[in-house]
Amino acid sequence: MTTIKKIKAPIQQELHDFEPYFKNSLQSDIPLLATILNFLYRTKGKQLRPMFVFLSAKLHGGTNESSKLAACSVELLHTATLVHDDVVDESYERRGSFSVKALWKNKLAVLVGDYILARGLLLQLESKKYNFLHLISRAVQDMAEGEILQMKKSRKLDIDDETYFEIIRKKTASLIATSMAIGAASAVDDEAIIEKMYSIGQDAGIAFQIKDDIFDYQSKGLLGKPTGNDIKEKKITLPLLHVLNEADRSERKRILRLIKRKNNSSTVVEELIQLVTEKGGLEYAEQKMNEFKDKAISGLKEFPECEARESLIELMNYIATRKK
Repeated sequence: MTTIKKIKAPIQQELHDFEPYFKNSLQSDIPLLATILNFLYRTKGKQLRPMFVFLSAKLHGGTNESSKLAACSVELLHTATLVHDDVVDESYERRGSFSVKALWKNKLAVLVGDYILARGLLLQLESKKYNFLHLISRAVQDMAEGEILQMKKSRKLDIDDETYFEIIRKKTASLIATSMAIGAASAVDDEAIIEKMYSIGQDAGIAFQIKDDIFDYQSKGLLGKPTGNDIKEKKITLPLLHVLNEADRSERKRILRLIKRKNNSSTVVEELIQLVTEKGGLEYAEQKMNEFKDKAISGLKEFPECEARESLIELMNYIATRKK
């Protein structure tokens, strides 16, 4: 079984040094803002993206001070987007705690997200890392486009496979792709390698999001049942999309009508979760997830064998087997 501890082994020192650096980046002289930033630091997640950055840098010659800045830039962007996402999704919970939106309301949440994003961009400008700035700005653009496309499709419910993959490529995979690319960019000045790492990260990111989509039909909520949050938010993700593609015309229309009109009904949500389970939606999504994960691993195996490469492969496997 792949463990985070095993994955971190080659970059243990880098991650140790990163912590105070990242914490220092989440500072402000404004007392209220400082309180919120400290709350965000204390409730941070596993920090997978800095792991991608450091391992990618190590794969291509070794980590340095620029690698630390790269990891911080990525994690600041990730933190900012989570704060904004909770406003967009009207979510009151994040990582088992209250969200910034829940505690300080929408206006402050939007402003805090903006502040964190600006902090990352300023760090890159102050260090004259214009290549980092380009990669991060591209990720911001992609993530915004992905979110807007998903919102549009949630209203019309006219999503197909091509659109689904475009949404997750932009909304989720772009940041993991950027983590891999910016890590490489901190170690080498080779555009071909940087773009190759971006492509590998994109495949890993797509696998990561499909796994999250599967969780919505499997993970247990407070009542010991799948959450069905995507259904409630009218998000048609891969497990349900497979069922829609396999259904005849009348069944498809019935399912879409249920999502559109009664998506908050617990009975309807449970019915749709059961339908996805019975019709093989989860197996199909898992198969697709593994295809993208395996493609990412194949890309990594084109580089010479080393400890960092093996940890990156383990990280790809972790993405597909994690429990939350």
